[in-house]
Amino acid sequence: GTIYPFPSMKRSLLWTLVKEVSGIAQVKEAKKIFAFLTFNIMCSVILLLWCHSTNSMALTAFAYLTIFDIFSLLTCLLSVWVQRQEPSASFSFGYERFEVLAVFASTMLAQLGSLFIVKESVECIIQQPEIHTGRLLVGTVFGFVVHVVLTFCVTNRAMNHVVEASTSSWLQEHMADMSESICTIIPGLSKILLPRINPMLLIGIGSSIALFISYILIDAQSYHTADTWAAICIAVMTCGTMFPMSVYTGKILLQTTPSHILSQLDKLLREASTLDGVLEFRHEHFWTLSFGTLAGSVQVRVRRDADEQLVLAHVFNRLSNLVRVLTIQIFKDDWTRGSAFAVLGSSPFGPLSSGATSPMGARAQSPTHDYAASYLPVSSFRPLPTVTTPNIGVPIVGTPSKPLTDSAGIARTGIAGVATSRASAIPSQFTPVDLS
Repeated sequence: GTIYPFPSMKRSLLWTLVKEVSGIAQVKEAKKIFAFLTFNIMCSVILLLWCHSTNSMALTAFAYLTIFDIFSLLTCLLSVWVQRQEPSASFSFGYERFEVLAVFASTMLAQLGSLFIVKESVECIIQQPEIHTGRLLVGTVFGFVVHVVLTFCVTNRAMNHVVEASTSSWLQEHMADMSESICTIIPGLSKILLPRINPMLLIGIGSSIALFISYILIDAQSYHTADTWAAICIAVMTCGTMFPMSVYTGKILLQTTPSHILSQLDKLLREASTLDGVLEFRHEHFWTLSFGTLAGSVQVRVRRDADEQLVLAHVFNRLSNLVRVLTIQIFKDDWTRGSAFAVLGSSPFGPLSSGATSPMGARAQSPTHDYAASYLPVSSFRPLPTVTTPNIGVPIVGTPSKPLTDSAGIARTGIAGVATSRASAIPSQFTPVDLS
């Protein structure tokens, strides 16, 4: 028969997916999520069938909210899978950012669905169909109960963190203003109304109220356009609720520095810069790796006589309380006296020899961070002659003012750490050259 040396890509991806899902299905928490996911899919199908029978665009918008609950449950399954994974060569920081991407995709899909509802509603305003109210109120109550059950009966670690950490939506702000006004009249309700309300619960309540009002207007006044306006209101509330969460997760994916920790980071860096041997910090970059995990990298320039391991330990102790995954690169000062001459030696980006290993573990060097920045001033007044010494077979330009040494230390801490060093020396006894 025909031999196929390379397996099909689609088949391998499908086999990998089935293998991972079967592995997750053995977890007790995942079994509960699978049960709720099946229940949610069945309820969403029933709601969509009722939307078709009633011609209600508002009920369709409410059904899209239960579809968002499906994506939320899939995010829960992804969180369970991420907890079982270990960092690999391809994903050295782990798979936690997949949760961020899942929440971002879910919120963006909800907003795209809202835009579709607005587009269909505009068409309905031009040519309004007749709304059948037989299952409209039943579908409203059914959808609200399903949404509330899925919101509070399943612990979604990723979504809950985004809801708490993101800024308040305009719906939450208006609800907070109304709650303060009510609490001034009835102080006993302050414990219930003043705390920040879950936006998922709030959008469910708002959508149900809009559907209930449209049902009354259609049933009493035969005002079928009320359903279209209710659909637009639900779509606007959905976009207003999902937009802050999309912004929060989008900033994490863009590796931006969280604004609320900038002052604390500046304070820690100032304290670390006062340590003995530290000259300056360069290329500081701190970002949110995943929900509740901060990562960062910094280059530290130290004196030539400073102890690299001691500086590494001190800087790590200062920053590790705030930055969980920290990459520290240490290189020694390359100061030389001002001269019109320069020494062109080996490249400072050459391979580093193995050195002392940090007690925090070992990790492969990064091609983007593990280098030593050493630069020498070069004068371009006139071309200089080449002088060859008996001991060295490489061309030396000019006369160095003092022996030059280059040492670089690279250290990684956080997941793992390594400190390596390199030293090279160029003899200082050269034959002087008359440049006149």
